[in-house]
Order: sequence, then C-alpha cells, then structure tokens
Amino acid sequence: MNPTHESDLQAGLTDILDDNGAKAGQEIVDVLVNYLHNEEIPGVEVGALTVHDLGRAFYRIGKVYYDKADLEKARRCFEKAIVHSERPRDLYGLFKIYGFLIRICSEQVQTELAEKYIHESELVIDQLTSVLGSLGAEYFYNVGLTKTYRGAFRDARGQFELASKKSKEENGPDLLAKTLLALASTCYYQKEYDLALGYLDQLEQVLSIIDKSYLKASMLLYYGRIYVELGQMERAMDFYSQSLVKFQEKRCWNSLGHVLLGMGSLCKRLGEYEKSLVYFSLSQQMTCSRDFKRLQRLIRSEIEDVHDASIDIYLDRTNRQIVEKGLGTIDFKHRFVLLEILFLLAKNPGQYFDKEQLAKSIWKDEYNPLIHDKLIYTSVSRLRKLIEPKNGKGEKRKYIIRGKDGYTFNPRVKIRFHIENRAEEAGPIGNVDLTSPV
Repeated sequence: MNPTHESDLQAGLTDILDDNGAKAGQEIVDVLVNYLHNEEIPGVEVGALTVHDLGRAFYRIGKVYYDKADLEKARRCFEKAIVHSERPRDLYGLFKIYGFLIRICSEQVQTELAEKYIHESELVIDQLTSVLGSLGAEYFYNVGLTKTYRGAFRDARGQFELASKKSKEENGPDLLAKTLLALASTCYYQKEYDLALGYLDQLEQVLSIIDKSYLKASMLLYYGRIYVELGQMERAMDFYSQSLVKFQEKRCWNSLGHVLLGMGSLCKRLGEYEKSLVYFSLSQQMTCSRDFKRLQRLIRSEIEDVHDASIDIYLDRTNRQIVEKGLGTIDFKHRFVLLEILFLLAKNPGQYFDKEQLAKSIWKDEYNPLIHDKLIYTSVSRLRKLIEPKNGKGEKRKYIIRGKDGYTFNPRVKIRFHIENRAEEAGPIGNVDLTSPV
C-alpha cells in the first residue's frame, strides 16, 4: 500500500468520522474513490461507486482498523457501513458487521451496546428466515453464532453441525473451516475438550487445502487453550507460540495481547511466576487501555494473583502444587492425601482438627485408632517435611501446629489461594472475543 495514499485516506476518513454525519454521502464517496483510484485497484473507476459500494468500503476499512487494534475507529466505520447497507441485499453482510461490533463491545466492556447489537443480529436472522427460498450453510452458521451470543451452546452446536453438513454438500471449504472452528470453540466452552480437539484436527486438514491465515492462527490458539486445560503445558506453549507468529504474519495486532495473556497464565500454572509476569507485562504494554478494557482487567487480575512479596505460602489446588516463600515450588501431583490435609487445615487457620475429624474429612471413615493413629501421624509428618522451612533445632513449626486438641494451621501465616480461571470469571460479553472469527 502506498504510504502517501494511505495517509491521505486516513486524513480524509478522520475528517468524515469526526463530522458526525454532516458531510454528504457523495463527498465520502469521493474520498474513497480517490484512494482506490490512486491504488490502481482493478475494476474501480472514478464515478463508479454507489452508496451501496460506500457501505462495503466502510466495512473493509473498518476491518483494517479492527485488525490493527484501533477498535474505536473500527466501530465507527462499521456503524457507517450499517447505515449504507441495503436490505435484503446485504443481510449476510450486516450480520457479519454486527459480529465485529459485538466483539468490540466485549473488549470495551460495553454491555448495553453489545446487547443492542446482539438483538439486531437476531432481527437479521428473522429477516433471512422470511426472505430466503432455501436455507444453506451460511444461514445455519449465522444462527449458530446468535445462539453462542446468548450462551445457548448446545443449540449453537446443533446449528453449526447443520452448517458443516451443508457446507460439505455445497462444496464450500471456506465456510466449513469457520464452522469447524466454531464447533471447537463451543465444545471448549462446554469443557468437552476431546470433542474440541477432534474438530480442530478436521479444521487442520481443511486448512492444508485452503489458505486462511487468520483461521490458522485462531486454530493454533484454541489448541493451546485446550491443552492447558488437559494439563499438557509443553504442547500448549508450543501452540501458543505458533499462534503468536501467525497473528504477527497476518498483521492481526488485535489478538497478540490475548495470546500473550494465555502464555503468561500457562507459566503461572507451572509455578514460573517471574516468567508469567514478563508475558503479562508485554501484553499490558502492547494494548491500548481505552480500547482493550477487558484484556487490561484480566492482566491486572493475573498480576495481582502472582505478585505479592508479603505472601508466605501460595496454594494451587487445581495444579496440585504450592509455592513456599523460601522453598519455592513444591509438587503435590502424587501426594493426594497430603494435599487434602494441607487444604483442610489452611482453609481453617486457627481451628484444631482432632484424629476423629481428620479420619472423617480425609479418609471418609470412622476413626479407628488401630488404623488412623499411625496413618495420621505419618501423613502429617510427611506434609511438614515437605512444606516447613528448615528451621534451627528447637524452633517452632511455621505452618502446621500440634496442640492438645489436634492439628491446626498457623493463623499468623500470610497465605494466598490460587483463584482458578480468572479470565473465565470475567467471561467475554456474548461469549466471543477478538480472537473469535466472525
């Protein structure tokens, strides 16, 4: 793209977008025509654009801003594209525009505006239902997206499966690829990870035939997310890295921050906290706080979960590990009973548990001194050996204290429990984000 012509276009469009519709439609057309003419795009001649073409042009420019992470300008272009659309001619195009707007609202945490666009996308589906003579793959794919926006994942899967079947019948590999990714995403939200991997494997086969870089990058990202949930961290990091490269090659800057967030969260799960902070910092620095409000919140939340020098011990039940201030990361993956004792005591600091309570809570059994006395003593001793700092002779235990009423966790210790899936707790509006293809 000629830099001079591009700057002229940006200057002209900035004037138009800042003018709140005061400029005449033909004046907008002239700006676009001059740009397209200077770029010598085949088939575009001065005076050849209609208002309908103007709508398509605003859509394409909005998509450029969207990919380049200028979400506010993208939103304004998409809104103008809607104004210049024709119904029923542009219904499918309208649905796609609403999809981009919903994703922008999700990132900017604009719930009410997102609800407006979701409702309008549902109205587009109603119009499509009434005007189409036959229902094809694209229709079912779009219906699936509306179900996704509402969180009706089971219904969405049914529609996507119909879209997949129809796209094969219609020999539409592009739509088939999008549908397979949508199916994988839906299964991911439903925590059906093996099914999601199956759809991604099918998608990989399709993408070996057609060249869809953005879909490839999104596919790699979902592979990474799924393998994280399956505990295969090395494979997950490899897919995250491949996804990052693909998004960079495609110049889709809007997704890079989300990939880096995923890489940081993975490192946090592994107990590599310093490394995770590097990824979180990179993600934070490369995204605009105005446009990427949701991402920035997620990053801050993750950093707060990691970065607290005053914490004595950090407990992560999901990943079966703890981080002790002086000892570092301690693995409990094959120490189930010890982990259960630790969490029982740590969740109730200062409360003493006698042998009867421990037998019932940990082993789900009535206390029997012939069985449980030695079992409890041995288990607590092993746990102490793992987590207690190597104090000098005669010094008191720091964490697990024994008294006449049983065992307790030291209430003076500063402890933090890992909050699992902070990103999921602040789930995206409409169950989609910028990494989800429209």
